[in-house]
Formats: sequence, C-alpha cells, structure tokens
Amino acid sequence: MQIELTPKEFRRLLDMVYIGNWVLNSTRGEDRFADYDNLESKLFALSPALSEVWNGTIVPSRAYTEGGIHEAIAYYEDNVFYEILAEELSRRDMDYPEINDDNYDEIVTRMDRYMSEFELSGVDHLILEE
Repeated sequence: MQIELTPKEFRRLLDMVYIGNWVLNSTRGEDRFADYDNLESKLFALSPALSEVWNGTIVPSRAYTEGGIHEAIAYYEDNVFYEILAEELSRRDMDYPEINDDNYDEIVTRMDRYMSEFELSGVDHLILEE
C-alpha cells in the first residue's frame, strides 16, 4: 500500500498515532500493546526531527512530547472526566437505572445541570459526606 501525504498531513497523522497509542498504552504499565508501540516507532522513524532513539527503540522525541501534544490529551481527558462524572451522578440521583427511552431525557437534563455547574466551578462544590 502507498499513501501520499503532505508534510502537514503527515504531522497530523503522527499526532493521531501518538494520541491513540497514549490512550491505549499509557496506563498499562508492562502490559502494553506492543504492536501499537511498534507502529508508532515505524511512523515516527520517518520523521527524524520528531523522533529519537531510547533504549534501542525509535520513540517520539522529548521535544515532540513536550511541544503541546499532552495539552491536547489533557483537554480531552478533562472533558471525558466531567461527562462521565455528570452521567454517573445523574444516574446515582435516579438510583442507577439502565438508560432507556423512558428515562433518557431526564438523565440528559440532569447531566446538563451537572455540566453547567462543572463549567462554572469545576469540582469545587462537590462534597463527600461521611
């Protein structure tokens, strides 16, 4: 297979590969998906300016990983965190129903209220009662 990309498109592809591999492997410790690591290495090897060798393996360079890509990942993680939290709190408030056509609108309405609060205050107003 052959694919033609502009330098900008190839850089975007590297960003997507890095982010995807981060999502799949960053929390796995020693139990990483090696085939994703290998593909990432293979693609980053095509861009010497964005890669370096670490322990005999081609990896994204420190300059690349510290150049803003993790801010994009953090932005995504923050949004996912708040969406999951809003859904879990909404379902908790309703005694954890299975989501179906009958309760979907109510769950979404509750989620919207939580999301509005999170947008204003983050988690500053959450209290754990003992």
